[in-house]
Amino acid sequence: MIKRYAIKVHGIVQGVGFRPFVYGQAQRAALSGWVLNDANGVSIEIEGAPAACDAFIAALREHPPALSRVDEVIVAERPPLGEQGFEIRHSRAGLKSTLISPDMGTCDDCLADIRDPANRRYRYPFANCTNCGPRFTIIRDLPYDRGLTTMSGFVMCEACNREFIDPLDRRFHAQPIACAECGPRLRFTDARGAEISGEPLDLAALALSEGKLLALKGLGGFHLLCDAQNADAVQTLRQRKYRYDKPFALMLADSDTARRFCDISAKEQALLESRRRPIVLLKKKAGGDYLAPQIAPGNGRLGVMLPYTPLHYLLSERRPALVATSGNISDEPIVYEDERVYEVLGAIADFVLTHDRGIFRRIDDSVLIHAAGAPRLIRRARGYVPESRHLRRCRANILALGGEQKNTFTLTRGEQAFISQHIGDLDNIATLESLRREIGYYISMFEAEPEIIAHDLHPRYLSTQLAAEFDGGLPRVAVQHHHAHLASVMAEHGLTGELLGLIYDGSGYGEDGCLWGGELLLGDLGGYQRRAHLLYLPLPGGEAAIRAPWRAAMSALHAAMPQAAEQFSWPEADWPLLLQAARRGVNAPLSSGMGRLFDAAAVLAGGRGYVNYEGQAAVEFEQAIDDSCDGVYQCALAGDIIDWRPMVAELWRDRQRGASRGRMAARFHRGLVEMSLRLCLRQREQSGVNDVALSGGCWMNVYLLEHTMAALREQGFNVYANSAVPANDGGLSFGQAAVAAAKTTAR
Repeated sequence: MIKRYAIKVHGIVQGVGFRPFVYGQAQRAALSGWVLNDANGVSIEIEGAPAACDAFIAALREHPPALSRVDEVIVAERPPLGEQGFEIRHSRAGLKSTLISPDMGTCDDCLADIRDPANRRYRYPFANCTNCGPRFTIIRDLPYDRGLTTMSGFVMCEACNREFIDPLDRRFHAQPIACAECGPRLRFTDARGAEISGEPLDLAALALSEGKLLALKGLGGFHLLCDAQNADAVQTLRQRKYRYDKPFALMLADSDTARRFCDISAKEQALLESRRRPIVLLKKKAGGDYLAPQIAPGNGRLGVMLPYTPLHYLLSERRPALVATSGNISDEPIVYEDERVYEVLGAIADFVLTHDRGIFRRIDDSVLIHAAGAPRLIRRARGYVPESRHLRRCRANILALGGEQKNTFTLTRGEQAFISQHIGDLDNIATLESLRREIGYYISMFEAEPEIIAHDLHPRYLSTQLAAEFDGGLPRVAVQHHHAHLASVMAEHGLTGELLGLIYDGSGYGEDGCLWGGELLLGDLGGYQRRAHLLYLPLPGGEAAIRAPWRAAMSALHAAMPQAAEQFSWPEADWPLLLQAARRGVNAPLSSGMGRLFDAAAVLAGGRGYVNYEGQAAVEFEQAIDDSCDGVYQCALAGDIIDWRPMVAELWRDRQRGASRGRMAARFHRGLVEMSLRLCLRQREQSGVNDVALSGGCWMNVYLLEHTMAALREQGFNVYANSAVPANDGGLSFGQAAVAAAKTTAR
């Protein structure tokens, strides 16, 4: 008996070797039929013995190609046609409805090729196949064909073309296919662009060994590199980049090299070695090999990634421990255009290692940490974008514009939500223009003209103002900042119904005009109630208090112990005027932000009064925790107010008694864990809700996250937190889209 089936496969199934995979499976099973790409994915028809057909369909679902993501396999029986043979047919027109693979790290086969002296791609920096290499960063438009990528100017040689058209070759229809004869080439130049003769990789490795700074063109932009064991080189990089304390990322040759400097669990190693190749935050190894101390001052973790292109591998063979930070001036977008590298990075780098394969869109490296039993994205970018997230019951094309810091946007098409790569902080024109440009690309690429615009409630956010630029009077949905955080957890985990939301972050515009950020919400995607919040803290000087956390500390201590605050010597001479103005509400906005309470506690426990990057005081305070100490600082709960003044007063008394910073940090963090549990227990009694969502930037504090989740689960709560979407403002746009979708469906 012969069976015939028509099969539709949806997901990331184009440009990832799916058709040759299908072809090979069919040949091995002696099935006839055909396969082609169409507007929604891959269409297949097979004919043959029933057992062979069943095995073929099972392989599609259970063992698809490495870079694919199979969302759905639809099978329908058809009458047998008596066909002979199996073929790959030409793609049907209109492919923009399909999904695109992210850029992926070099596969083992390509790595073996560049290391094999007998292989024609030996030491070729741009080897790739359908299982690895550039995708999203080189695509100008869909369908994903070479002519619509930055490889369009490279004409394949005869040998590459043979591989490209052979269905059984792993480079079949690999659009960036190339070799030394026909593909991109390296150039080594000085900081002004003058080419220097010699083998580029050798020259680059020599420059790094001599303590020089190198700008390297990667997949989604330029990195700035230097020898991670050369303290002078690292300090020079800090000075030239104006990045004084924020940790630098490392590129280490392999996991064994990483173990010389870091403690690595099996799960962390799996993340490091995954095809996505993110930066993973790892604990520094006590007594590990020497690294320049300026790489991550005041931080017990190192951001480590492994090489993810042949170029990185070849350079890492010569220099196995490198600082590899984004090629930009601090706070500006990463440089990715060849014509701008010398203009922007020429004042930082001594030399440039570049090439002639264009980058169409900038993408930073992704950053994550393994915490509370799961990998948790901090920055979602290369390796993850543009994979879609599922957004249930989304009935309209929604463009959600995100927030002001760590901006991303989300564009929906049906129930697919495309969260953009990390755009950055919208505090300069270059970043805003990058946001505008990427929005245009996404709309064109996914053929999803927005029907609804979602944005933050804050009227002065540039992302909010951008909403007004869309023509046609599109409906707009303003989403409160912390409701968006709650919604991001719900949408990520596919949750419905009401949840308690412990939303802890620095600040977000509240419905009462104050700055929220230490909130207990009760709500769902359609709405929320604010059930409790931190006692408001006046911030002397407004935003200046974020850069100078001693101001928050002064204000908090004055609220808890007025006489102590007035007797303490604060860093600036005019502090009495600032305190007086804050009492009167002059240029001192009220904040319930957990981030500002962290700032205040960190300073009062002897920490820095000024910071050079967001959250620095709180990060260093977490690093100081001595968990061998006992005790806890208690908050008071009065109605819907979480009164932190007893906590601050006791912390100050501990400092006056000579307590160590580690003891104070431990007691403060335990106090927040205990307070969070009390809040949820009380609200469960009142509402009956047993599900809790944790979101907001403060939950990137690993101690706070792990201990709070454990305490809540011990009391029987179901606890959810962001993982695939950042808990910080990088996840806001996804939450905004979820809220807008729910409100649209409810109409």
